[in-house]
Amino acid sequence: MNAPVTDYDVLRVFCAPNGGYGNELGVVRDGSVLPDRAERQELAAKLGFSETVFVDDPERGVIDIYTPTLRLPFAGYPCVGAAWLLDVPELVTPAGVVGARQDGEFCWIEARAEWVPPRTLRQYATVAEVEDLPVPPPGEWIYAWAWDDEPAGRVRARAFPGRDDSIDEDEATGAAALLLTDRLGRALNITQGTGSQILTAPQPHGWTEIGGRVYLER
Repeated sequence: MNAPVTDYDVLRVFCAPNGGYGNELGVVRDGSVLPDRAERQELAAKLGFSETVFVDDPERGVIDIYTPTLRLPFAGYPCVGAAWLLDVPELVTPAGVVGARQDGEFCWIEARAEWVPPRTLRQYATVAEVEDLPVPPPGEWIYAWAWDDEPAGRVRARAFPGRDDSIDEDEATGAAALLLTDRLGRALNITQGTGSQILTAPQPHGWTEIGGRVYLER
């Protein structure tokens, strides 16, 4: 099966203050051109982004998310990017309804930790240890982190999906940041990958907000 050629946007999500870094996201605004899941999976693999979003209803915010190898009920940075692009108050994902809001240069979503597949949150003693880590072999999904400034809630992190595909290290992962925030129970300012910035804040009743800057690449 060969997925037909279709138009898509490329965003960078969780950019640094200078507009650099961030994780690239593919967004197919008209999901009806590829209604079949197998075709969507094929296109996501071909594009090679950490995640690709298919928009099934832009007004209601109904989206469908794929990595190069599997479909995801929820994912953090695709939801932040899609919320920014569609400018809607909520997104509808298979995992549940995701709240969304714009706040100046940041776009925020609100989601729940139980929507996130298991990840290993591995704390290190220093930022240098995290920065010096080699990419581990495929296997478990590892979120390596260390306090950069604990009183201020500043964290240095790197994400290793452990998948046997082209994504050795994920530049910016909102879902893993959500899990870490839920575990620590406090707002965080995370520098991930080569320089991406993710902001988080616990909310009442088990919800967590995740925010970042989004730019349209093309």
